[in-house]
Amino acid sequence: MAFDQQRFDKLIQRLEIFASQQPTLYRFHVACLAVLGYAYIVMILAVSVALLLTIGWLMFNARSFSRGTIKGVIFLLAIAIILLRSLWVSVPPPTGLALRRKDAPSLFCLVDDLTTKLKAPRFHHILLTTDFNATVVQRPRLGLFGWYQNYLIVGLPLMLALPPEQFRAVLVHELGHLSGNYHRFSAWIYRQRLIWYRIQELLEQSRNESLWVVFHKFLQWYIPFFSAYSFELARLHEYEVDRLAVEITGVENTAKFLMNRKVKIRFLENYFWSNIYHQVQTEVEPPKTSYTAMQTALTQGVPLREASIYLAQSLTEKTNYTDTHPSLTDRLQALGFVPGIQEELSVAAPMLISAAQEYLGHAFEQVRDNFSQTWCEKIATPWRQKYAEVQQSLAILDKLNSKAEKQTLSLGEATTRALLTFELEGEEAVIPLLREVIKLDHTHASANYLLGQILLKQQDASGIEHIERAIAKDIDIAIDGYQIIGAFLKRQGQDDRAELYHELAEEHYDLLLRGQEERASLNVTDEFKTHSLADAEITHLRQQLSRYPNITTAYLVQKVVQYFPEKPLYILAVMRKFSFWESNHETDNAQLVDALLKEIELPGAVFCFILNTNLNFEKKFKQIPEATIYQQKIKK
Repeated sequence: MAFDQQRFDKLIQRLEIFASQQPTLYRFHVACLAVLGYAYIVMILAVSVALLLTIGWLMFNARSFSRGTIKGVIFLLAIAIILLRSLWVSVPPPTGLALRRKDAPSLFCLVDDLTTKLKAPRFHHILLTTDFNATVVQRPRLGLFGWYQNYLIVGLPLMLALPPEQFRAVLVHELGHLSGNYHRFSAWIYRQRLIWYRIQELLEQSRNESLWVVFHKFLQWYIPFFSAYSFELARLHEYEVDRLAVEITGVENTAKFLMNRKVKIRFLENYFWSNIYHQVQTEVEPPKTSYTAMQTALTQGVPLREASIYLAQSLTEKTNYTDTHPSLTDRLQALGFVPGIQEELSVAAPMLISAAQEYLGHAFEQVRDNFSQTWCEKIATPWRQKYAEVQQSLAILDKLNSKAEKQTLSLGEATTRALLTFELEGEEAVIPLLREVIKLDHTHASANYLLGQILLKQQDASGIEHIERAIAKDIDIAIDGYQIIGAFLKRQGQDDRAELYHELAEEHYDLLLRGQEERASLNVTDEFKTHSLADAEITHLRQQLSRYPNITTAYLVQKVVQYFPEKPLYILAVMRKFSFWESNHETDNAQLVDALLKEIELPGAVFCFILNTNLNFEKKFKQIPEATIYQQKIKK
């Protein structure tokens, strides 16, 4: 129920220009589109009421009930029931630990104070979750007719990571999305986006056939189109609520919460949880006090080297069309805030008290321990399984280490030894082993890439050469590789060189988009060539195709592509026969294509389709040598 990303991006680019050149007309168009969704619902309701009135009129005026009259009434009644059922969408409430006012009075008082200042709606529930995030959710109690329950959802890790004044800025930002103070139209459109996303999610999960019949076609077009059309307004709204946070909490607290959130989510993912999971090497059971350990780690502060790296990485991120949130750099620039060395020290500094301690009060320890226990119970089984796997890995590593003392390892053994060492012992221990792998294979992509990343983390510029060598061998890592180099050079103060690598990343991203577009469709005017598979691979493919009795003929060719020609695009086209009981050919074709794509593995991407409705392709494929790879044997 969505546009593909390329169409989405192109539409947003056009609308950005439209919004900047004619902002009033753009807002009018967005408003009309927002109203259209509700107009459709009202139309469905009107049709439902009209059908019910018609049924009542027929029954009242019918002096005698013929078989035709009864059938007509039953038909109209069935349609009316379907329409009415479709309007009543049951939206499940969000999940999390529900807080009560008596348990956390300080948090509720803070939320009450901010909702009053912002003229935001009252919140019926405050939930704590394990996410490093805060958000507001409006749940319609009357299905598509609204009457919303408002939920404030706050992640405990976020509360542990921020001091009280910065957490207050977070809440102002989130509540600002519902604010009635300023930019009411932008806030209303923002809420409509969230509501329709919620409806889309529900319809995708629902198995209600009446929902599918009545709403699917319209919403399949409407939701992605409204999302794209209102994207620019939603992004502008992010800047607006940032300014609201500045008005209430000050520019310093707002800017620091933006930086702190970026840095500390990376710290938890890359450092804290990594250390927690590292314990699986020696402990059969998971730790029982994980959130207490998180509290300690975040209170002590992020190590300065990691804080500097994480902040630099965050500042190099670019604003894109996959998220309405602008990049950190753009948001800070909009606030007029320029980060410097003091900000690196600030995000790394210890906290005197966290927002969790301040606003959860006497309930804090109980909540923290509850989260620790829940995490422990959830992770217990996979933890034990991982412990068993690690013991096997340690045994393999011991054997490889012993063998390496006596003789030279093969490339495969050296690679396995390095990867296991990295997984089990960390970055420092793996450096000499990666150099051994590279000595055996100078262009080894994964070894060069990993070594390059480690060296750059250690401020060793020789890592650039290794990452460039890896990119030359595996173009798929180009974007990430160039961005890593660019972030390193920016930290070194080499902004001009850093910009060159960021431009390379953007150029490669553009090539990827063009390559995806080139591979996303087929036309009979495209150029095709003989496949490059070996006889053994074709034999195996024939065996797989023979298991489908409805496939009569199969062709395999390669599409000649302009972008990334080293990555083959195989075209598998099959002719099939239909049984007399198969009434929906389109559905049957889709199921057959899905089954083939799941089963068949080729050394490249595969485009599979049914030839029965594309006979022009068959004529073209027959002219290509060795294209016919399978023909069903006719039973005599």
